[in-house]
Amino acid sequence: MRIAGAALNQIPFDWTHNLRTIQEAITQAKTAGVELLCLPELCLTGYGCEDLFLSDWLPEAALGYLQQVRPWTDGICVVVGLPIRLNHRTYNTAAVLRDGQILGFAAKQFLANDGVHYEPRFFHPWPAGETTTVQWEGEEWTLGDMIFEHQGVKFGFEICEDAWRPDDVRPACRLVGRVDLIVNPSASHFAMSKTDVRYHLVTEASRNFRCTYLYANLLGNEAGRMIYDGEILVARNGHLLLRNQLMSFKEVDMEFVDVDFSQPLEPAAEIAAQPVPDEYRELNQALSLALFDYLRKARSRGFVLSLSGGADSVMCAVAVAELVRLGTAELGTAEFMRRAGCFTAEEIQQLAGPVASVSDQQAPGPQDASVSDPDQQQKTINQKLTNRLLTCAYQGTVNSSDDTFNSAKELADSIGAVFYDWTIDEEVTGYVGKIEHALGRELTWQTDDLALQNIQARVRAPGIWLLANVQNCLLMTTSNRSEASVGYCTMDGDTAGSISPIAGVDKAFVKQWLRWAETELNYPALRHVNNLEPTAELRPLEDKQTDERDLMPYPLLNRIERLAFYDRLSPRQVLATLVQEDPVADAEQLKTYVKRFYSLWSRNQWKRERYAPAFHLDDYNVDPRSWLRFPILSGGFTQELNAL
Repeated sequence: MRIAGAALNQIPFDWTHNLRTIQEAITQAKTAGVELLCLPELCLTGYGCEDLFLSDWLPEAALGYLQQVRPWTDGICVVVGLPIRLNHRTYNTAAVLRDGQILGFAAKQFLANDGVHYEPRFFHPWPAGETTTVQWEGEEWTLGDMIFEHQGVKFGFEICEDAWRPDDVRPACRLVGRVDLIVNPSASHFAMSKTDVRYHLVTEASRNFRCTYLYANLLGNEAGRMIYDGEILVARNGHLLLRNQLMSFKEVDMEFVDVDFSQPLEPAAEIAAQPVPDEYRELNQALSLALFDYLRKARSRGFVLSLSGGADSVMCAVAVAELVRLGTAELGTAEFMRRAGCFTAEEIQQLAGPVASVSDQQAPGPQDASVSDPDQQQKTINQKLTNRLLTCAYQGTVNSSDDTFNSAKELADSIGAVFYDWTIDEEVTGYVGKIEHALGRELTWQTDDLALQNIQARVRAPGIWLLANVQNCLLMTTSNRSEASVGYCTMDGDTAGSISPIAGVDKAFVKQWLRWAETELNYPALRHVNNLEPTAELRPLEDKQTDERDLMPYPLLNRIERLAFYDRLSPRQVLATLVQEDPVADAEQLKTYVKRFYSLWSRNQWKRERYAPAFHLDDYNVDPRSWLRFPILSGGFTQELNAL
């Protein structure tokens, strides 16, 4: 049997879009001779509908729209994910359709309730071994724990989280010997190196449960924060049969493989090793796709960035250049521009030639007689696209250095971004003068250090917001996870923005990634920022302000953060772990850093509550709306820190 998975780039309750991609996947599968096709979890509604899953109308609408899919399944068996609501409870189901008929609905038995997932808020788990019926306009179908058959091949289901449970409780353990195939429609969010975990999950399940295992994931930035890598895996008895390329810019990535179920296959003695994931490259691909999807789904015309020349803002600028490079490389220039949704037909014609259809999207654009090298020609086109999509501004003060200006300007010029620079000293002086007049005293660095730092960062916000509004663009804010943890940012200043792309990544990783990108992605202009020590440049230059002097070494900050909120250790346990890990370190200094971290963390939850939407990129983040909830007002670990 030729079986397939299709990764779909969906949008929550955008029925027209979601049905179109479903139809395209089915059409591609039928053209390729596929006999059984698995689409991702909740692909009809989108996975990220949040509390709308608790309504009566959304699941009812989904069941109605499922009827439109029925005629597309003539000659093929298709799995479609959607919610079903029965007796005021919503269930996460996979509908099986064939030849225009609905054969039934398999229901998810285990719900994800950790990390970024809050599924028990929306759904009820389905009890193993039970079934019921679903009715719609006079028709009735079975729903529950079911086994299906297609062309003599029996298949059952695990839906995403079902497969992440222990082998002795997951649905697969009750399917051994009863089915030839287990189908898993998933919405498994991206995190660096997670693909390796999924690979072992699927291959080991196929060996342990003596079956063929078909896995299909969602694709892209579906609803704003989560990114899905579109992974499709097929394994049989521990042997990998199919694994696709991740993070496709296509809306539909359909992949198939032939499985001869009539011929036995000896179980693999051991699971074959796969290359270790390159987290720098993974992050680059995820960030590029996430920004591309956010751009087009928000119906924006591009990005605006306050480019300070420091590591964080520079990484955001490179991310936009990379979304152009990777997007055009996969889709072709014309299709990339069409999909972006913010280019006119004239712009597409000028840069890419006649608008390519999906079927001929790799068609080359117009030839530039002055550029003979095709790679250089595409680089030139990409710079023009970046010029259209990214506007940067360096907003200097008397405390800004030539080093950061040169870093910002050379990078912007090298990638083709629009670059402006202006100073904000006049605005800062105006605000400081007003307050000095109101208070009847001078503001000085000795008495008003933080306030004088904050006003500089805050004054930068109105101008850059105005530029973004005038151009109908998304304003990127550049805070990273380390800054978010300790509140090392100015609310309504450097945190101002509509999207915070790297708030899920720690500062040490940002610095490492930029060094990697300078050589591996060929951005020589990054040499400036890679030779700079991170600094806010808010104090006078003679003070030689640096981030790590204000806070602590970033690797140590990140280690404390992970121990405290990923491993969920107490302050005493965190300190003991640090001392154990580095016996030669100054224990008193470590104690000071632990106290500083927890104190800064506790008093800055209100800032984390107000951050712009951020992408989930690592195995955890500090966003209270996706991974980590913490009270705004608390005891601040006072007793715990005093006990140290």
